[in-house]
Amino acid sequence: MLFNSIDFFIFFPIVVLLYFIIPKKVRYIWLLISSYYFYMCWNAKYAILIAISTIITWISGLLIEKSKTVRGKKGVVAMSFISNLGILFVFKYFDFALANINRILAVVNVELISNPFDIILPVGISFYTFQALGYTMDVYRGELKAEKNPLRYALFVSFFPQLVAGPIERSKNLLTQLKKIDTEKMWNYDKAAEGVILIFWGLFMKMVIADRIAIFVNQIFLNIYAYGTIELILGAVAFAIQIYCDFNGYSTIAIGAAKVMGFELMENFKVPYFSTSIKEFWRRWHISLSSWFKDYLYIPLGGNRCGRIRKYCNLMITFLVSGLWHGAAWTYVIWGGLHGVYQIAGDVLSPVRSKVIKWLRVDTSAFSYKFGQMAITFALTTFAWIFFRAGSIDQAIYYIQRLFTKWNPWVLFDQSLYNIGLDVIEMNVLMIALLCLVIVDLLKYKKDISVAGFLMKQNLWFRWAVLLFFILAVLVYGKYGINFDSSKFIYFDF
Repeated sequence: MLFNSIDFFIFFPIVVLLYFIIPKKVRYIWLLISSYYFYMCWNAKYAILIAISTIITWISGLLIEKSKTVRGKKGVVAMSFISNLGILFVFKYFDFALANINRILAVVNVELISNPFDIILPVGISFYTFQALGYTMDVYRGELKAEKNPLRYALFVSFFPQLVAGPIERSKNLLTQLKKIDTEKMWNYDKAAEGVILIFWGLFMKMVIADRIAIFVNQIFLNIYAYGTIELILGAVAFAIQIYCDFNGYSTIAIGAAKVMGFELMENFKVPYFSTSIKEFWRRWHISLSSWFKDYLYIPLGGNRCGRIRKYCNLMITFLVSGLWHGAAWTYVIWGGLHGVYQIAGDVLSPVRSKVIKWLRVDTSAFSYKFGQMAITFALTTFAWIFFRAGSIDQAIYYIQRLFTKWNPWVLFDQSLYNIGLDVIEMNVLMIALLCLVIVDLLKYKKDISVAGFLMKQNLWFRWAVLLFFILAVLVYGKYGINFDSSKFIYFDF
């Protein structure tokens, strides 16, 4: 069930209405049933995988608490990780691994291995697997007690607003809140109103911006040979905007839907394209995943405590695994590797940069300096996005080659840009929508407040005017309907 569908706008009000009507003691059971129904709308049989992951990690938590030795606790953690990552490997990476093995076998003239499976990637498997494994680690580290109620824990793993594309919640946050359903008053008008605003702002980002700009992006990436430098630059920049609005749109809707019911999910995006370094970018982009890798992979590997060389190795391992997490393809691995290289290069060149700044007497507090840092960071991330979006390494390399060899500045003046999927009217709608995005992100960057938080502080007439603008924009200018292939969220594939 997609957030940007009629089905969801029938499903969600029913869930919320009954949630606040039924007795508090059974609310979590109602949410659990609703969450499994939500997921089973894609493929009912894959709900078994969530159940298996839930059972394994729930039992693991109990065994960790009962174990008397560190060795025993580590054994349970290892069992939990091996079994869950094994399931993830079979459903997400088996084809990729087999294809690479066959490439090697072909080189040495050995008979190729046939694939015995015909597997469809279960929606959101990477997200709920990591969420469940995070719980196992939190119990092992003693950061919370193991959950005794299997149904309440099952709701933590399958909570429908963030089930299929995050944020990847921590047990210390979401599970703790779920335990309070029976005792605390969950309804709060201000929270509910703020949640509704977030839902429609998320839909605005997805349906008005991301799905519209996707038409332009797809036209460029599917016909690279037909375009020159300017179009390819715009195509890469457009994809950077598309994936941000698509993924941030989902996270915003998820956070808003949870807030309507009284739950606070963690922030997943914090205006990442205003970052002044790649390191800062990863503190602002997909925060739930980057913090997961930091806490459960980078730090256990040794982090930055084992000398500079080991630190760089740990960084590269973390980012390569992060790339592989996003998809079973070498393009994703290269994308992750590029971000690792960026961070290592930034750290290595830091002393040189400091000396140059001092020698040139650059005012690092000036707007021009920070703007330059933002521009460079955005350019580096956009370059890496080419590999993320490309269908293959060869396509990405060809894209980059044409980017630097087919200079064609005249297309900026001959109106040919209006022939790349979007006409003048569609492009103008996109420009106005992007202006709204910039205003909202500037508000977040300068005031550290969400659009919903800002509107809740305004007069009622202004709040309703802006909300109605979002609603009408989604209804009138959102990309959906008979002649449009309503697209799922990009991160559903991860």
